[in-house]
Formats: sequence, C-alpha cells, structure tokens
Amino acid sequence: MIDIPIIETERLRLRAPVMADFEAYATMWADERVTAYIGGKPRTRNESWTRFIGMHGLWALCGYGYWLFTDRQTDTLVGVGGLANFERGIDLLIGYPEAGWAIAPDHWGNGLVSEAMTAVMAWNDSALGGGEVRCIIEPGHGASEHVAAKLGFAAIGDAPLGDVTVNVYARAGNR
Repeated sequence: MIDIPIIETERLRLRAPVMADFEAYATMWADERVTAYIGGKPRTRNESWTRFIGMHGLWALCGYGYWLFTDRQTDTLVGVGGLANFERGIDLLIGYPEAGWAIAPDHWGNGLVSEAMTAVMAWNDSALGGGEVRCIIEPGHGASEHVAAKLGFAAIGDAPLGDVTVNVYARAGNR
C-alpha cells in the first residue's frame, strides 16, 4: 500500500479521500454543471462511490493517482484531480499518465484548478521524474482548455470516447 502524499498550496490541501468526504464528493458529481463536459450526465451515487474508492486503487496500482482538493482552512471539498490510468482505449493515452481535474461549481473562476494542478505537475516532475503527461478535454470546455494551456499542455490530436470525440493534449516531459 502506498501512502498518498499531502501537498499544500497557498489555498489548498491535496490529500487522500476519507469516508467523511464522500457526501460532498457524491453531491459534486451529481451536479450536471460539473459533468456537462465530463461524461455528459450527472453521476449516480453508485458511480461516484466506484470512482471515490478507485482513487486509492490508482495510487496502489500505478504509484500516482487522484487527490481531493480541499480548502486549507476548512478542509472542505473544493474539487478533485491528479494523474490516472483509466484504460480508456485511446491510443494517444497509452503509456502516459493522464491528468484530470474537476471543481465544485461554488469554486469556479477562482484559479483553484490551476493552483492545484500546478502543484500536481510539480509533484510529477519531482516524484515521477518529469515524464510526459497527457489529458483529454471535450471540445467547447473553454475553462479546462485554459487550464491545460497554463499548465503547458498542447493539442496533439483527437479520439473517440463513448459518444463524443475528445481533444488529446500533451505536456512535454522535463527529463
């Protein structure tokens, strides 16, 4: 079992999920604003549970994974993100950690995703040796495209994912 590192930024704490976080997590993913560009439909409680416990599985199996993003002062859930291997069947993702992020609507527009994911990329550079990272974004999701550009991701192609075509981005490695 791997210990999930705790990362602190100016406003956030990136940490492992614990049972007390599940209600806020499930509520966030049940919000159609959150899922509009992430799967297209709110998640059921069961789908949220599977993803919630899967965060620990990513760390145990891959040596990297997703963190909860929490407010440093109150420890309340702000969002979630990190690096993953979701076995999506997208050739452009094979062999690369996939960055991903989501933020609760009450926290949109405050730069928190950029703050959290900058810390994730710094962790990748120091803990994983700075290899290339990729991500996918549904077309039209301007906020995520903006975050990806700030983090140094550039478009490299597109790929089908379910009923949509997603754009695939890469952040060059720092090795």
